[in-house]
Amino acid sequence: MHIPDGYLSPKTCAVFYAAMAPVWYVAARKVQKTLQAKQIPLLALSAAFSFVIMMFNIPIPGGTTGHMTGGVVVASVLGPWAAVISLSLALTIQALLFGDGGITTLGANCFNMAFIMPFAGYYVYNIVTTGSPGQRRRWAALFIAGYVAMNIAALAVAIELGIQPIIASSPDGIPLYAPYPLSVTIFAMAASHLLFFGLIEGLGTAMIVSYILKTNEAMLYKPAANPLKPLWIALIILIILTPLGLLAKGAAWGEWASEELIALLGYVPEGLKGLEGLWSSIMPGYNIPGFNSPVKSAAGYIISAALGSGLIVLIIYLTGKIWKKG
Repeated sequence: MHIPDGYLSPKTCAVFYAAMAPVWYVAARKVQKTLQAKQIPLLALSAAFSFVIMMFNIPIPGGTTGHMTGGVVVASVLGPWAAVISLSLALTIQALLFGDGGITTLGANCFNMAFIMPFAGYYVYNIVTTGSPGQRRRWAALFIAGYVAMNIAALAVAIELGIQPIIASSPDGIPLYAPYPLSVTIFAMAASHLLFFGLIEGLGTAMIVSYILKTNEAMLYKPAANPLKPLWIALIILIILTPLGLLAKGAAWGEWASEELIALLGYVPEGLKGLEGLWSSIMPGYNIPGFNSPVKSAAGYIISAALGSGLIVLIIYLTGKIWKKG
């Protein structure tokens, strides 16, 4: 669901940046006021987890790939406003350092994955767990929340891509940016997320949050030497295993490069061509330039995961210290 540069018109991108600006401001204010100092490590861990889990590409029939996002995990544990901060930071690092998602489209990507998804999942979870839910209903609620939130976010992406031929075409009717109409984008995104990625998101959300909730009281309120140690170890293991994401071949639907668009369409939309490559990331594709062999690519992927997650943790720790001093 990472929309690349060139798939949305500049006007569309501006609208989403304008929409996200007050969301980011409110999220920062809310988290600064409500997040306890002892919860900052959990926020940092959650953001790093979201970053790393998105590197595990999963192939599906049809030759495309996708991944879990983790937005509902953060929202269920720390609330939707904290999820806005953590997911926005993860998406920003992905775009700036690794070229995963565009710079012009960052506002739209944050709107879909850092705003719509956490809030949708948070409210679905709370509706399903109304009353005094037992462990089974809570697990089911987490699964449903992850599944529904993923599909709502995917629908938003489909609409954003699908309206581009309507609002931005050349005089002869050729799309300037994302080339497929709503009838194609909605079906493609719905099929893959209703049948595959929504189920993965729901299952992952239920498993992870259930574990956190079991030890939530100890982690957040009871004195402990290092209550998050098992989760930090799990994150390190995930980082080491990230090369598994390289096994999935093919791009995610709607994230094609020019060469792939030529193969699909026979041309590259003019507006897309002008915006593609607008930003040159340091480690494109989560790899180190020159690391071309399979072994080196795997090493580059691990280094990218460690660098990105480490940078996210550092930023959140430093920001948290400033907030709590202020």
